Amino acid sequence: ADSASEAAAPLLSLPPNQGQQGEKKTRKDTGKVTTATDLQEVGTKLQVVSISKHQANQTGGSMVVMPTQRIRRVDTISDPVMGVPLCAVETVPLPVLTVPTDESEISIEVRALNHEMVATMKDLLKMQFANKEQFEQVIKYYNLDDPLKLADLAAGMSTAPRADLQEVLMCEDAVERLRKVLLILKKDLESTRLQSQFRSQIEDKFAKENKKFILMQQLRYIKRELNLERDDKQSIIAAFKESIKKLGNLVPSEAAKAMDQEMSKLGNLEPQSAEFNVCRSYLEWLTALPWGKYSEDNTDIDRAEQILNEDHYSLEDVKERILEHMAVSFLKGSVHGKIMCLVGPPGVGKTSIGKSIARAMDRQFYRFSVGGLHDVSEIRGHRRTYVGAMPGKIIQALKIRQVSNPVILVDEVDKLGRDFRGDPSSALLEVLDPEQNAAFRDLYLDVPFDLSKVLFICTANVTDTIPGPLLDRMEIIRLAGYVYEEKLAIANQYLIPQTIANNGVAKDMLDLHPEALAELIRNYAREAGVRELRKLIEKITRKVALSMVRVEEDARQKSLISTENLRKFVGQPPHSTDRLFHDAVPSGVAMGLAWTALGGKTLVVEARGRVPASNERMADADVSLEASPVLSEGGNTPSSSSRAPAPRTGPAGRMKVTGKLGKVMGESSEIALTYAKIFLRELSPKNDFLDTAYIHMNMPEGATPKDGPSAGVTMTSALLSMALDRPVKRDLAMSGEVTLTGKVLRVGGIKEKTLAAKRENVENLVLPMSNQADYLELKPYLRAGLTAHFVDHFDDVYRLAFEDTGAPMLEGSRGSEVVTVTTPLEEMAPPPFMQQAATESPASASL
Repeated sequence: ADSASEAAAPLLSLPPNQGQQGEKKTRKDTGKVTTATDLQEVGTKLQVVSISKHQANQTGGSMVVMPTQRIRRVDTISDPVMGVPLCAVETVPLPVLTVPTDESEISIEVRALNHEMVATMKDLLKMQFANKEQFEQVIKYYNLDDPLKLADLAAGMSTAPRADLQEVLMCEDAVERLRKVLLILKKDLESTRLQSQFRSQIEDKFAKENKKFILMQQLRYIKRELNLERDDKQSIIAAFKESIKKLGNLVPSEAAKAMDQEMSKLGNLEPQSAEFNVCRSYLEWLTALPWGKYSEDNTDIDRAEQILNEDHYSLEDVKERILEHMAVSFLKGSVHGKIMCLVGPPGVGKTSIGKSIARAMDRQFYRFSVGGLHDVSEIRGHRRTYVGAMPGKIIQALKIRQVSNPVILVDEVDKLGRDFRGDPSSALLEVLDPEQNAAFRDLYLDVPFDLSKVLFICTANVTDTIPGPLLDRMEIIRLAGYVYEEKLAIANQYLIPQTIANNGVAKDMLDLHPEALAELIRNYAREAGVRELRKLIEKITRKVALSMVRVEEDARQKSLISTENLRKFVGQPPHSTDRLFHDAVPSGVAMGLAWTALGGKTLVVEARGRVPASNERMADADVSLEASPVLSEGGNTPSSSSRAPAPRTGPAGRMKVTGKLGKVMGESSEIALTYAKIFLRELSPKNDFLDTAYIHMNMPEGATPKDGPSAGVTMTSALLSMALDRPVKRDLAMSGEVTLTGKVLRVGGIKEKTLAAKRENVENLVLPMSNQADYLELKPYLRAGLTAHFVDHFDDVYRLAFEDTGAPMLEGSRGSEVVTVTTPLEEMAPPPFMQQAATESPASASL
């Protein structure tokens, strides 16, 4: 009866060292046995039925055994040694267990346990469990009426832990053995039910997905047979073929060859592969470009001029250049791209004029900014070997606009970056140069594209930061800014109507008096452009809109903005004047003209000095210089110098310059001091103030960086004014670079400096002789009320600055004859908007 129990768990031979170090994964009764103590106390006696070897290419074999009876180990005869891998033990047979057959209480309990085991085993046979096949074969030869044999069979086929099965084998009580086997069967049944449940859920899910996949495949096949739908890959290839066919013969040979090669490659690739998507994206870009497609340019010069005048006031230089370009293209019969660079301060309309140019020429317009751009791939594209590669901005512009001759505005070209990813300015050389861009090759496309018909317009605030090779290929058009009259016209014609339309305020609900608008321009928006003026008008309109919505619609009244209530809408004026001295100008002060990225500006140079006593250190002189100012003879004007009647044997003077000056302006101050000493010695040999005094030269607004050579004549005049103790003329501003020999050299920014002088109501200008042509090119209304003196030597600058002030004068001049250009106010022809305003009523000039 117990022989079947020994077949419950077949012996497994596992490597004894399997598992991690220090962790014994094998059981004691499996694998290699080193001593007899590794064996269990109770085991099964086996009879070998047959032994067979494995195939020739495999080691080991198989053995069939038959359990006969239970045995107990009582003694060890020998342990395993070299050559004898098995140990010899002495065993005794255990008695065979039986169950009572009478009608006792124990017999009734045994029958109940037997019936429960049979029912549980039948439930197991209905399910898929591990040893079902072996169970069905063995059950044929067993007598199921014997409860213990049935228990041995069930325990032998169970997947329970070996410790539980060993307890069944060692159990000496028949009823207890049946209980243990029944518990094992119940656990196996529950485990089998869970496995079956999980298996059915997985199979159901897989079946649904498989069913859906099969149905989709069948549906796709049916549609393809009925010509209702093509395969995705075939549809993509057919669409590309159709696009290539539409392009016709406009595609260059190299690009057409690249398309054919990519089409062949696409046909051999699987849609699921990554290379398929790369090839598909490349073909999409090639077929989407406007190969040989050009828009027809406007040849009506009058219409183009009308459009430019409608969009922008003034800017005659830009408008004339565009009309010249159109005229040349019309006469020549062909269009060639050019590079125009609009340089000017912010807010003068550089970007908006690009849109007007495109509208006047009937071309498509595209704008992109390169400010802060570091990656050269943004211009020339990425190579296709990179993930997410795409063409550069130029090719993207052509794809979006679908013409090969658009107007492309490259904004902020003076703010290009440069780092380890390349130099974008070098990439722009090939893009912008008409001699090279006829075969522009983007790194992504790797085929030439003709950009020679594209009109490139660049914008910049300054040209100093634009690389020389790139700047050499551009035609510079400078936009200096707007004067008061131009701002007034722009506000009336453009800014005010646009602001009213954008803020929802009706025209009859807002009245901006002309005096208030003039106050805005003069004291609130004094920058070169009109951006700040637009913001101020928008601020007024927003406050009017807020006041309107706070009351009922029937109770709304018209808002009047005059000079009296203007501050209520825009606050206090941030600008009054750049002049430090409104009445008398002290000695040692001179007014210069400077150019900045925001437009022209007046620049004041102050110089003060003090001659130290013979026994006074230079450091003490510095402290004394910073003491309270000494009044001049008049008693109201502070004197620029304090002269002690000390002997002329003191230490040599030195000069300190402040005002956050750049290197060039610092060198100009040294040149000015050197030449001023020489000039003063020639003018007044006994005056050695510049040689012995401690001098401090300052340019106010110390937080603003200043640099450039054009302040040389101003610095020299301030030093001489301090040394002679004579003031420079009040309404005089100057600009020019001075050399050690007194020559006055050419400077830039004449228009900006002239506008700055008009804003400060300065009537007399001293400019280099070389800038006379630049000044005369200005429109008459820009020069109205100004008198400009053109000189080429400092002798004439000194005479113009100090005549009628009591300062000693030179007998002659070492320079050429001074050229004076005076533009009276009455000779100025008023601009068109002023002529129109004169014919309108006062009410029509307001909002």
